[in-house]
This record gives sequence, C-alpha cells and structure tokens, in this order.
Amino acid sequence: MELSTIDQAAFIYYHFLAIFGFPANFLTIVLLSRGGCGLSKGITLYLVGMTTTDLLVIIFNVIIYYLLCYYFPFSPLDYTSIYSINEVINYMLIDCSVWLTVAFTVDRFVLICCQELREKYCREKTAAVVLVTVCVVSFFKNIPLYFAYEPVSIINNVEWGAHFKPTYFTLPGWVTYDWLSTVLNPLLPYFLIIFLNALTVSHILMANRTRLALHGQHNSKNSDDPEMKSRRKSIILLFSISGTFIVLWMPYVVFFLISRITGSLYDPDQYSDPLHIADYIGDMFQLLSSCTNTCVYALAQTKFREKLRNAIMYPILAIIRSAK
Repeated sequence: MELSTIDQAAFIYYHFLAIFGFPANFLTIVLLSRGGCGLSKGITLYLVGMTTTDLLVIIFNVIIYYLLCYYFPFSPLDYTSIYSINEVINYMLIDCSVWLTVAFTVDRFVLICCQELREKYCREKTAAVVLVTVCVVSFFKNIPLYFAYEPVSIINNVEWGAHFKPTYFTLPGWVTYDWLSTVLNPLLPYFLIIFLNALTVSHILMANRTRLALHGQHNSKNSDDPEMKSRRKSIILLFSISGTFIVLWMPYVVFFLISRITGSLYDPDQYSDPLHIADYIGDMFQLLSSCTNTCVYALAQTKFREKLRNAIMYPILAIIRSAK
C-alpha cells in the first residue's frame, strides 16, 4: 500500500506510540495499583483510571485502528459493523480520557481552593463514583455513532469500510448531536481545565501572600511550612498532568476551531494541503497525550520514580544474577 509522506511519518509515529505507550501505561497501572507512591487512595484511583483509559486508547485507536488495519487489509477489522464498533469505542475512550482529566483537575481544585468542601469531596468513594459515571455517560453518549456510519463498498454481499452517512451532516437530529458532541469534547473540557487552573493559581498566590504576611516571612524560610509542602506537591502533580494535556491538545483544538468557524474543508487526496497536515498533526499530538502520564508521574513524584526505577532494574539484575 503506497503511503504519502505525511502518512509515512504518521505510520512511523504510531509505531513509536504503540511500542512505548503500551508497556509504559501498563507498568504505571501496576505500580499505582500496588500503592506506596505517597498518594491518597482517591487520587490514586483517578490516576489509575486515567492511565487505564490511556492504555485502551493505545490498544484500540493506535494498534487496532491504525496499525493492524494497515498490516491486514480486507480483514474482518474492515467489515462495516466491526469498523463502526471500533469507531464508537475510540470516541468513547477519548471522551473517558479527557473527562477523567477534568475530574482530576476538579478534585485538585477542591483540595487546594475549597477547604470546607474538600473533606467531603476528596475521598476514594467520590473518586469511584466519578470514574463510573464518566465511563457510563461516555458509553451511552457514543452509542448513536454506530448508526451514523454506512459501508464504503459492498463486495459479494459483504459490507466493507465505514464513513458517515450524508444525512449525518444534514438531518437536524444528527447535526444537533454532532454539535453537542463537539461541545462536550474537546471544547468544554479543554477550557474548563484552563479555567480551573487559572482559579487555582490565583488562589495559591493569594494564600501564599497571606501566609507570608502572617508568619512575617518575605523570603524562602516558608520552605519548612508543612502546609506549603503539601500544597506544593499537589500543585506539581496538577500542573504536570493538566498542563501536558493543554499543550498536547492545543493543535487539535486550534485546528478544530478554525475548521468549524471558517467552514474550511480539505481534499483527503491533497496531502500537501496545510489543513490536511494540520489535521494529522492534531491527531498525532492528541494521541501522544495517552503516552505521557508515566513521564509526568516520574518527574512529579519521587516515590513513583523510585518504584519505576526498581521495576525496570529488577529483570536486568535478575538476568545478571542468573548469568553469574
């Protein structure tokens, strides 16, 4: 199968995501589930949920959707029914990943900024309810998509491929559904995360000035303040995860807004079209966000970094011992 230059670049890129993302996310899930990373049970549950959805995005959206469909053309994966199911799963997993990041941001916002509410909200039970709710809502939200596709071709009474029916872009019901989906992902969660982080930063700056005034400290002596240490750890974890999300989703959101506002379209066969290239880059960065959490945890959490180092070194040391 001949690939254009942009397709070749994306093809290599998706191999990298699969090779790195699958073991990284799987190892992160194992280490976080075992505990001992210095995190509360509630926040650990959020992180495990986010990493699990990221792992599933790698499996369904990268390995199955992009790689296996290339290596095995005209396989059962290309049947219209299976292709449509895989599309629904992909959209559902992306929704889960995005909204769990929002839920995590809300949890950290409540912890840092809402003292009266955090004892009731920032708990393992609340995290479990939020995780289940996000997954269930994402599942039911994307079920209608299965009925929005039709086969690309029919060969020997077998339906192959899938693309949106023309009525998806004209019927009021489908148009309304498309716009609601657009608002729910990526627009609302993206700007919610930016808004909550802005409020968190504002609250932190005001709280720090207040504590410095109360303690009469105008230098770095507040480094021994336990409240400041706890807040600093929460801030590092929050900004590492949500900041990475904002940066990696920015190309996708910018392209999305430009294409929707201007109504610009591109010819899929015109590979040098800037809009076509921008669309590819947006998808590539968006999927990269499913591989970065391990790096974020390693940079932000000392105990997780130690556990990760031990997990990586264990098989190497075992091989060296057996060789001796």
